Amino acid sequence: MTSTADTVPDTVAPRTWRKVGIRIIPLIGVAYVASYIDRANVGYIAKPMSHDLGLNSSQIGLAAGLFFIGYVLVEVPSNMMLKRFGARRWIARIMITWGAITAATAAVNSATTLYIARLLLGFAEAGLAAGILLYLTFWFPRRQRSWALSGFFLMTPVSSIIGAPLAAALITWGQDVFGIAGWRSLFLVEGILTIGVSILILAFLPARPQDARWLDDQEKAAIEETLAAEAAEQRAHGAPSGLGEALTSGRVWAMAIAWSALAFGLYPLAFFLPTMISSIRHGTGAGNVDSVLLSAIPYAVAILTLLLWARFAARMTAVTATAIPMFLGATGLLLATFAKSGALFVPAVCLSVAGLMTAMPQFWRIPAIGLTGAAAASGIALINSVSNLSGFAGPYLTGSIEDATGSFTYALLTIAIIMIIGICVLFTAGRRMERLYGGRS
Repeated sequence: MTSTADTVPDTVAPRTWRKVGIRIIPLIGVAYVASYIDRANVGYIAKPMSHDLGLNSSQIGLAAGLFFIGYVLVEVPSNMMLKRFGARRWIARIMITWGAITAATAAVNSATTLYIARLLLGFAEAGLAAGILLYLTFWFPRRQRSWALSGFFLMTPVSSIIGAPLAAALITWGQDVFGIAGWRSLFLVEGILTIGVSILILAFLPARPQDARWLDDQEKAAIEETLAAEAAEQRAHGAPSGLGEALTSGRVWAMAIAWSALAFGLYPLAFFLPTMISSIRHGTGAGNVDSVLLSAIPYAVAILTLLLWARFAARMTAVTATAIPMFLGATGLLLATFAKSGALFVPAVCLSVAGLMTAMPQFWRIPAIGLTGAAAASGIALINSVSNLSGFAGPYLTGSIEDATGSFTYALLTIAIIMIIGICVLFTAGRRMERLYGGRS
C-alpha cells in the first residue's frame, strides 16, 4: 500500500527543518533530561537512603514504582489540557510543580513519607513525556519524525550520563556543601534545577509554528500546510481522529502493551543498575560511588548506537526499526543473567540499554501512523500512561525477586521474557497498522 508519507509532499526546505530542530529539540530535551534524572535518582542513592531510612530492596522498588501511579491516572487528561492551554504554559506548569515536590523530598524521614513524596511527584510530573511526544507532532510530519524523535530520545541516555556523576558528587560532597546528607542534597539540587528549566520553557518554547518568531511567514505557512495535508490524508484512510475512537481502539491498546514491555526492560535497569553492578563486583548490594559511575557506561554506548541507528531506521518501516533494537535489548538481558563478573555484566547491560534506548524513538513513529487530532493526543497519552504500570511493577518486582533469591539473575530473566512477548505484540498489531495507514513514517 502507498504510505501517507509517500503521497503527502514535504514542501518545507531542509534548512527550515534544521532550524526547527535546533530551536525545539534541545529545549524540550533539557526538560526531559530533568524528568528522567528525577525519576531515576532513587536508584543512584538507594544504598545511603536505605541505610538512613531503614529500607530493604522491596521498599526501594515500591518507592520507585509509586511514582508511576500518578502517570497512569493523570496522563490522558494532561494531554488534553496541553491541547487547550498550549505546550509552553502547560509544560512549564508541570515542571514547576514537580520541581517543588522533588526539593521537598529532601526532608523525608521514613518509608511512609518517601512513599507519599514519590506518589505526589508522579501526579505532578504526569503528562510531560506524552505532552512532549504530542508537541512534536505539532511540528514534524511523518517524513521528519525519525530523526526528530531520535534527537529527542537521545536525551534519555544523556540524562543518565549527567545524572550519575551528579549523584556521585552529591553523595560524596553534599554533606559538606549543604549541611545535609548527600542523598538529601540530590533531591534539593534537582528540584531547584527543574524550576530553573521551567523558566526557560516559559521564555523560549513556541506552542505552534505560527508562534515561532524565528520563522518567517513563508516557513510557517509551509510547515502548517504540510501538517494539515498529512492529517487530511490520514483521515481519508480512516485513521481515528476523536478521543473516544482512540481510547477504544484495539490497536492503540496493543501498542500500549508493546511500549509497556519496552518500559519494563528499561526502568528496573534505571533504578537498580548501580546496585546490580556493585553486587556483581563485590558480592554485595552496596551502591558505592564507583558503581554509580560505572552505571553511566551503558548510556554512553546507547548514545552512539541511537545516532547510528537513526541513519538506517529512516529507510525502514517503523515496526522493523523498533523490533530489531528491542530484540537486541532482550538479548542483552539474557546474557546478563549468565554474567558472573563485572567484566561480563557491564558489556551485556551495554547491549541491553543500547537496544532499549534505540528502540524508543522508533516506536513512537508507529502511533503517529494511524492517529490524528484529538485521537493523537489521547492515544499517545494512553499508550504512555498504560506503560507506566511497568514503571511501577518493574522496579517493585525486581526488588522483590532480589530480596527472595539474593540475586538479580531471575529478575533479569523475567524482564527479558516480558520484552520478547512485547516484540510479538508489536509485530502483530504494528504490521496491521502499517498495512492500513501506510508502511513508513
